[in-house]
Amino acid sequence: MTGIAVSIEKLERRFGDFTAVAGLSLEVPSGQIFGFLGPNGAGKSTTIRMLCGLLKPTGGTGRVAGFDINRESEKIKEHIGYMSQKFSLYEDLTVEENIEFFGGIYKIPRARMAERKEWALETAGLAELRKSITSTLPGGVKQRLSLGCAVLHEPPILFLDEPTSGVDPVSRRKFWELIYSLAGKGVTVFVTTHYMEEAEYCDRLGLIYRGSLIALGAPAELKTAMVSDKVIEVRCPDPQAMLDPLGKLPGVSDAALFGQGLHLTTPDPAALEPLLAKAFQAAGIKGASWEEVVPSLEDVFVSLIERHEKGSAPQQEFNG
Repeated sequence: MTGIAVSIEKLERRFGDFTAVAGLSLEVPSGQIFGFLGPNGAGKSTTIRMLCGLLKPTGGTGRVAGFDINRESEKIKEHIGYMSQKFSLYEDLTVEENIEFFGGIYKIPRARMAERKEWALETAGLAELRKSITSTLPGGVKQRLSLGCAVLHEPPILFLDEPTSGVDPVSRRKFWELIYSLAGKGVTVFVTTHYMEEAEYCDRLGLIYRGSLIALGAPAELKTAMVSDKVIEVRCPDPQAMLDPLGKLPGVSDAALFGQGLHLTTPDPAALEPLLAKAFQAAGIKGASWEEVVPSLEDVFVSLIERHEKGSAPQQEFNG
């Protein structure tokens, strides 16, 4: 598959007076790992459901795998894989039986099913667990099984809705290795997440907030071009205690806990340095240090949300 895998224009979804998705427009090239990053309730899952033909838009247009999302939802379902955050598996079936069941749903020919089942078991690292009852499996293993079932029919486009929610970091990393493997074979992957570190794995990101797309671009581009202020990383013995006083210093536009330290945004790091020294001295805290760092995606997201709330942040896009 070449060209554009997903294309939407002014896509909207309203539930009564509530607008869940507010005029989204974007394109996702074939073979790309595209990430939809945003907090819970931002409109990510609603958008995915519209793109998968599971929910009718109330406005706008779009095409997935070349098919119209308003008129050809059944055609779309035949050409995509979909994995929800709840892992649509049958708990009382074995790993192998779940794969066979989904093979039947996707109408995979019997002559080909045995090959596809073995591929799914090997790809997901489940060959030795094929006879295990699904309900007994850890969350990370269920996650890999769900992905294997979603791609049994070799869809050109894969939609993953919060696929790593609730699983441990090791399982999350293994899962992303599977995603990279599929993308390496030309599969387009559209994934929603609220994990900032996970978003770094994507080729391109759309930042969504309250149903609106507030930024679009590669992770590196967003971090270097979207935050006008500089970011100072502060390391000190008790960052929680210093969050409020440092946030009130002149020139600090935002202060937030970050890891075991603090991130301060400021237009003038040089002017802020003597103020930081005085603040720590006044608090009687020794051993504090600080340096300017490249903004994290979390810094970018917080900055864009603040601008969006003030009504001064139209969607911005970088093509890299």
